[in-house]
Amino acid sequence: QVQLVESGGGLVQAGGSLRLSCAASGRTLSTYTMGWFRQAPGKEREFVAAINWTGRNTDYSDSVKGRFTISRDNAKNSVYLQMNSLKPEDTAVYYCAACIYGHVVARTSSEYGYWGQGTQVTVSS
Repeated sequence: QVQLVESGGGLVQAGGSLRLSCAASGRTLSTYTMGWFRQAPGKEREFVAAINWTGRNTDYSDSVKGRFTISRDNAKNSVYLQMNSLKPEDTAVYYCAACIYGHVVARTSSEYGYWGQGTQVTVSS
């Protein structure tokens, strides 16, 4: 069983930065693909970014490409999301997720079997 706990969310002004962290326990994540998703009020959960088990392959949604960076530290069993140039439309609950298929940079939520509880990110204009 894998437990994921996100942290680092908060309130920030437009143009600011936040760094989200996701710490795992219960099992090493070094062979898992890790992803970040978000869900804004009244909207469906959407893909944000993913990173394969080696950290060499990443993927981003078009809406965050060039502003967000996903990274991982397998020694710390953690994954991160550096968010720069934040916009009000980035406001959402951000979720960390783990996919057992570590070679695939998965974009769909159904490919992820483990989820954190989410952390709120609010960007004010």
